[in-house]
This record gives sequence, structure tokens and C-alpha cells, in this order.
Amino acid sequence: MSVPRPWPSVPELAARVAHGELSAEAVVAHALSNISRQNGELGAFIHVAADGAREQARAIDAKRRRGEALGPLAGVPVALKDVLCTHDQPTTAASKMLAPGAQAEHGWVAPFDATVVERLRAADAVILGKCNLDELSMGSSTENSAFGPTRNPWAEDRVPGGSSGGSAAAVASGMTPAALGSDTGGSVRQPAAFTGIVGLKPSYGRVSRYGLIAFASSLDQVGVLTADVPSAARLLEVIAGHDPKDATSVLSPLPPLGEACAATTLPGTRIGVPAEYFAAGIDPEVASTVEAAIQALAGLGAIVRPIALPHTRYAVATYYVLATAEASSNLARFDGVRFGWRAAEEHGLEQMVRSTRGQGFGREVKRRIMLGTFVLSAGYADAYYGKAQQLRSAIRRELGQAFAEVDLVATPVTPTVAFALGAKRQSPLAMYLSDVYTVPASLAGLPAISLPCGLATAARLPVGLQLVAPYLQEQRLVRAAAAFEHLGLMGEARPKHCAPTWPQATANEGLAS
Repeated sequence: MSVPRPWPSVPELAARVAHGELSAEAVVAHALSNISRQNGELGAFIHVAADGAREQARAIDAKRRRGEALGPLAGVPVALKDVLCTHDQPTTAASKMLAPGAQAEHGWVAPFDATVVERLRAADAVILGKCNLDELSMGSSTENSAFGPTRNPWAEDRVPGGSSGGSAAAVASGMTPAALGSDTGGSVRQPAAFTGIVGLKPSYGRVSRYGLIAFASSLDQVGVLTADVPSAARLLEVIAGHDPKDATSVLSPLPPLGEACAATTLPGTRIGVPAEYFAAGIDPEVASTVEAAIQALAGLGAIVRPIALPHTRYAVATYYVLATAEASSNLARFDGVRFGWRAAEEHGLEQMVRSTRGQGFGREVKRRIMLGTFVLSAGYADAYYGKAQQLRSAIRRELGQAFAEVDLVATPVTPTVAFALGAKRQSPLAMYLSDVYTVPASLAGLPAISLPCGLATAARLPVGLQLVAPYLQEQRLVRAAAAFEHLGLMGEARPKHCAPTWPQATANEGLAS
């Protein structure tokens, strides 16, 4: 188990609502109360759909009273990273381009729901609102936001990671039992590690990207953030599956994950540990904590063996060439013409587009557009973009060869614990290196999970263990993660900002329907 949970697990919470032990309305009221108490200090939510959430909860309770079967997320509050389109809430991507004033008082509202949002609603989840992020998912700290930074629930002077830092902080603090994020190069796993929760990135194509505001289309994947592994598994079961609206969606169905969540041992599971992930640059306390976690896996019966992934040293450079190239193309749609914000000064179309993009995008987004445009420009495309594609193939091939010998790969999630707010904003390269251990799985399209595995002694901040599985082997990944979680390596550690355990006694709190 991770930290002592302020919520029951998602499967337990849904079962209690479905059986009438708890009302969906009371569950949502508790979530909204937690948000009201904590969001002002942490800045996790951009938009809270309080009225809409209460209305959804009342509809779920009415459905149960009519004797209708409820879905697998009955009454479970879920927060969304604000890059997932919703027809009834603004979608801003934490950018001035879509923020308040962009054709609406509260920001741009999409005319449709993202596929994952449709599936959450169909499963009777309650959509609480939208969480903060690095603008257009570009960053590793949730400081690059038009709405200001999000703070880590463990220490307000630390970042929660990024770009899904708002979603991670909302879960870690107990504002919500579950949230969706997006992971391009580690943007679910890294904030999960920094905030001491579970972050699961599925295989590329396992979850539909329809309705996800694109950063880098060949890398983006919707992921889940929860306090425990069974909760992450339940959410993934709901949102996964083929979607004809997404050309990259795979046809292979996700196997049921319930049995995998019950695993407590790993007899004979072969786990590879790449020496390259423990080389120069990693904080000694992070290294020792992760090494102890890997030895704990061996204590569960796993066979731990060293492996070599020499192309790891090229992963960050490869990722930032490919991701920025795709971003420069994807962000061309933000031009002040079709939707979103438009600069006030208009002296012809070219000047209007130039002013809109110059004033509407933040510094980090501009930096990545310029990098992407450069690596795709005539005379440089072969030297940079073409070479990066070759390296991506080499990284994918190297990981494939490793999985011929092992079942899983175990690594740190990040080279350090959560760093101080502002510490890396003036050094883009230092910020980019935060992703050094997460980008290989993204480049190869593999499923990976971040698990809290202890605290760094000096800073008393969480450390994350990453497990990576072969393509479409989420069941194997969840089995190992669940067995590891039963070790309880986080002990009684709790974030500074964390809602009380709930519900202690439903009868006393008047929570039953």
C-alpha cells in the first residue's frame, strides 16, 4: 500500500455506492469540501464543476434507487487534466490561448467530450473539474501555467512534477480519489513519483487520444493517477479499448486486471535492472531507496538480474527532437482564426497571427515550437529529425531485446526528489533532464508505472520506483505493482496537505443514502 489513504480504493468506493452504503451525493460533497479547504494553497484545480458534480451524483443515486445497475465507477469522483475536452466545462490547457476571454467568459468549451471522458461518464464516474498543468503539457514541474504554479502537497515550496502536476497534487492531497493525466515523456509517472502516488502510463494506442489536446501525437497517451494500484487498474479498465475515432487506437482488448491486483508474490518473475539508470547524475538517496525497493521485489520471489540499455544516454535528446518537431506542427492550429484567443491589434492576417501567437503562448511553448521548426527545416531535417527517428528505433529494438531475457524492467522514475519551485526555470536543459528515466518507455510505446517506494531521508520527500513491461502487457505490470504495493514501504508517511481518512463511520457521518 502507498500512503494511508484519505479515500477507500476506487473499487471499494464504487461498490459501497452501488450497494447503497454510501450515497454518491455524500461522496461528492466530501470531495468538494476537500477541494475548498486545500486548493487555495496547492493550486491543483483550474476549474471546479461543483454544480455539475452534484447533479451527476444525484442522477447516480436516483438510478440506484430505481434498481438500475450502476457502472464500475459508481459515484467515484474523478478529476481531469485540463487537456481533455469536455462539452460542459472549459478546456484551457493552462494556456492564454484557451483561457478565460478566449471566446467565452470562462474559457474555451469544446463541442464534444474526449472518448475517455465519455467512458468515465458511462461508467457512472463523477467529473469534478479540471486540473492545472504545464501549458499545453510542455514542462516537468507545473510551473509553466497561465494560472500560476501547483504546489507539492508534501512541501509547498516544492514542485509536484509535470506536466500532470495538478492531477497528481489533487490525488496526493485527497481532494479526489482518482484523476486522469497525459504522459508524453513521463508526465504522469514523474509527478506521481514526486507526490508519492501511483501513476500508470498504458501502452501507446491502448487508450484513445480522441479529444486530448495534442502535444506530440506519436508519444501522447492518457494515463491514470491514483493512491493505489487496484484503483489505477479499475480506471484503466474503464478508459481502455479500441476507438474508431482514433487512428492509433489498437484493436487488442485489455485483459481483466482484478486477478492481477490480488498478487502478493512474484515467484520466477524476471526483473532486469539497467546499470545506465544508476550512473552519474542520480541523487545517492534516490539510488539507494530504489535499490532497496528492487531487493524487496527479490524478496517476493522475483529473479533480479542486470541488463544493459546503452542507448539510454541518447533518450532525452531523441525525445526532445521528436516531441518538439511534432509540437511545432500540432500547435499551428492556434492561430487566432478558428478558435481560442486573438490578439487585439490586427493589421492584416499575418500580423494578427504573429501577435496572437507571440502574446498567447508562454516562454516554454515558444521555445519548443522554435526547436521543432528548426529540426524540421530544410538542411537540418536529416541531421536532426531523421537521426532521432533512427535512435528511436534503436531504443525500441534494445528494449525489445531486453524483454527477450526479462519480464519487467525496474528503474528509478526520476534522478532526484521533487525540486524547489523556481529551481530549474532558468535552466531548460536541467528541467529536461528530469525526464531521463521516463522517456525511453515513451519512445518505445511501452506501458510503465510509477510506485512510491520510500522517502529520501534528508528531504522527507517521496521516491518513485518505475516498472516497465513489454507492449500491451499491462496485466503483467499490474500484477508486479500490486505485489510490490503490499510490502507497504511508505509506512505511515503522509503528505503535509492530506485530507483525513474517510469515511471512518458512515452512520456517524450521515453518509448513507
